[in-house]
Formats: sequence, C-alpha cells, structure tokens
Amino acid sequence: MEKADIVIVGAALNGLAAAVALAGRKALRPLDVLVLDQADPTRFARDSFDGRASAITASSRCMLEALGVWDEIKAHAEPMREIIVTDTKPGAEARPALLQFGEDDHAGEASAFMVENRYLYGALLDAALASPAIRLKTGTPITSFRFGPGLARLTTDTGEEAKASLVIAADGRSSPARKAAHIDTYGWSYDQMGIVTTVQHERSHNGRAEEHFLPSGPFAILPLPGKRSSLVWTERSDDARRIMALDDEAFLAELARRFGGHLGELGVAGPRHAYPLSMQIARSFIGERLALIGDAAHVIHPIAGLGFNLGLRDVAALAESIAEAVKLGLDPGSASVLGAYERWRRFDTVMTAVATDGLTRLFSNDNPGLRAIRDIGLRAAGSVGALKGFFMREAAGETGRLPKLLQGEAV
Repeated sequence: MEKADIVIVGAALNGLAAAVALAGRKALRPLDVLVLDQADPTRFARDSFDGRASAITASSRCMLEALGVWDEIKAHAEPMREIIVTDTKPGAEARPALLQFGEDDHAGEASAFMVENRYLYGALLDAALASPAIRLKTGTPITSFRFGPGLARLTTDTGEEAKASLVIAADGRSSPARKAAHIDTYGWSYDQMGIVTTVQHERSHNGRAEEHFLPSGPFAILPLPGKRSSLVWTERSDDARRIMALDDEAFLAELARRFGGHLGELGVAGPRHAYPLSMQIARSFIGERLALIGDAAHVIHPIAGLGFNLGLRDVAALAESIAEAVKLGLDPGSASVLGAYERWRRFDTVMTAVATDGLTRLFSNDNPGLRAIRDIGLRAAGSVGALKGFFMREAAGETGRLPKLLQGEAV
C-alpha cells in the first residue's frame, strides 16, 4: 500500500505543475506527493517534438518562475511583441488590423510567450524528479477509485493500492477520476476541429502574433524561436478531415491560402494534429477527497489561447488553498479546503468559457451584418485606451483575484 498526502492522477503539464507547486524544491511546506500515470511523461519531453506549443501569459510566466522552472524554459520561449487581429477571408491580400497591441501596451514587457510543449514538459519533469517529496510512477492504469470520508483509495491494474488525503485529477477531458466520483459535465460541440502544426517561413515574424478571423473560425499564427510559427487553425469538422487527409504538398497549398504571403515561402516543420472542439465544464470542480484541474474540470475553445493558462490558475489556487490549511495543521483534503478552491476557480472559469463561446459564435461565420458589428467593436476596443488596457490585462492573465504563485510568490 502506497501512502501519500496527495495523489495526482495524470503526469501531463497540469499534473506535473501541481506536483511541483505542492512538493517541489521551491514549496515552503512540501507535502508527500505521488503522481500516477499510465503513460510515461518523458515521451513528451524535449526530443519528442509533436508540433504542439502553448501560449504562456505574463502571470503564468511569474508562476513558472516561482516554481523554479522558467530559467530552463526561457531559452526556448518567444515573446509576443505584437498582437494583431483581423477579420478577413482566405486568400485576401489586404488584411487590415482591427485590433493591435504592442509591448508599450503592457508596461514595456511582452504580455505572453510561445513555448513548444516539449520544453514545458521537460522543465516540469526535471523539477518533479529533483524533489525528494515527489514520487512518479508510470505505466500504472488505475482500475478503481474509492473516495471515502477519511481517505481516498486507488487501485491499479496490478492490484497495487494507494491512499491519500486528497486526489487531484489531472487526467484530461474524459477524466476517469471525475467519472468515478459521479461528477457530470455540461457543454456542447462546435462542429469544428482545431488543426495544429508548426511552419517555417522565409522571413522573420519579429515576435508578431496574428489572429485572423475567417468564416470557418480563427486562424492563429503564433511566433516561435527562429523563423518558425505555431498554427492553431480552426475549420468545420468535415473540411478539417478533408484537409488532414491531403498529402504534404496539397496540405501546404491549403495552408498558404489562409496564411498569406507576408512571411515569404512556407514549409511544414512538424507533425499535424486535429482534434474536435467543444466546451465542457464539470458541474463541480470538487468531490469528496477529490479536486479537478485542467481539462478534467473545463475544456474551452482555443480562440483565446488560454487552455494551459486556465489549468495553471487551477493549480495556483488549489496549491494556495492547501498551503494555507497545512500551515494551520488542517487536513489538505477536507471539505473546507476544497470548497475554498471551488469558490475561487469556478466563477473565473465559467466567465472565461462564456466569453470564448461568445467570441466563437460571433466570429465563426460570414454573416455580413455580424461582420459589420464585430469590426466596429474591434476597432472601438483598439482605439479606447481603457478598453485596450483591459484586453491586454486579460491577455496577460492579470485580472481577477490572483493566487500568490501567479504573482511570483512561493506557497
């Protein structure tokens, strides 16, 4: 029987971040943490490039600094020095910017950075492995969960058992832990798919991030180090499946129609992935001896690039709620601790989901009336200083009640 203060189910980005926040070398009161995953997280790190990258907001960067991992990441991070938004059509040569932000709009610093996921995984994994308070076990599918009033118990497919005061579910949108706790979700599909890949281009992007609202959905060009960019390309599901089935030459031709010619000749520099887009919110972020984080708690449309950052907000709020309880000698898995976490995160998550859903419905169409309204709205937001500042703070993840980790303070 393995015993721990906390068991984390899932060793992807959010699970590793939670382990390091609660028990890494920078934690003020490190707990005994066991991380279980049926997959090996080393396959995501460094050399196994799968084409995926994440936007890191300014507050998330502060948190990664507080966790002691940013120094390893920053050499691979590309600052977004400029962000432009257009409302256009595939193949259009003129793409006037309806909304534009520069470094001067955020106290002279980049509001966000782009980092390939392999480097995020690598840094968080290194920090987890370096801590004597974190045990990582992979190749361990969990076959049963029991959330008792005193302890949670988990059983693996080999018959091994683990028990802890709290289970943190970081096991994805289909979370077995959430299902075992009988926590339902609500939401809907957008009948869209997100195509993700990396491209190389002839000219430098100069740190400029672009989001082009096309009739089928947003087409985001996000800067990576060197003459490379990460693409998040939304298409209607049938069209996305057709595009994904194309050979490399035909795929590149479809991509070039949407990308434009401003960065010169293009080439695909990584694998392509496509996944269905939906909104899904858990009806509760907590259960008895259980806390949900990341995709286990919420899945939103990638239109604002906030997915991983929302997961880090969950981790930061949960870690602080637990740390405050432990400081007082209280049970980290008690109902009062979990209730504090849920109250902290639920409103922010639902409001973010509602906002991204509204943007998706507003921009994923070619209705002339809606096009005129949204263009006027974007131009107004770009010309009014207070509105522009609000959008920049949102992009930087600096609105609302920020946990200490997101302010760069250890817990």
